[in-house]
Amino acid sequence: MKIALQVASRSTCNRKHIGAVIVRDKTILSTGYNGSIRGLAHCDEIGHLMENDHCVRTVHAESNAIAQAAKNGVTINKAEIYITASPCWTCFKLLANSGIIRVIYGEFYRDNRIFEAAQEAGIELKFLPLHSSEVNM
Repeated sequence: MKIALQVASRSTCNRKHIGAVIVRDKTILSTGYNGSIRGLAHCDEIGHLMENDHCVRTVHAESNAIAQAAKNGVTINKAEIYITASPCWTCFKLLANSGIIRVIYGEFYRDNRIFEAAQEAGIELKFLPLHSSEVNM
């Protein structure tokens, strides 16, 4: 989780700094943080693009970690992910369909649907509290 916290420090959306690290057999496979589409301006440069109280300019950390693995040809099937905050519903679905079997998160973020879906899908969810002084939330 400390590595996920460090990855979160690279976030380019100041509304919430989130970091994700995908791991299997104690080996880091991929990382991601929330930031804009590759090559486009970031929130901290031109501001937020808000819809329904969410910034939609950014790609979430979990999605970026999955995309980085795919881009580099790294399989993440049967891996686990450490995330500084629980995944949103969309990211949870991506994680499940990517073969992630365990999600360790540092704080709860908004969506209770992940708990029932995880149980039905056989995905372990584990809360591992963050220390508020370690990352800008």
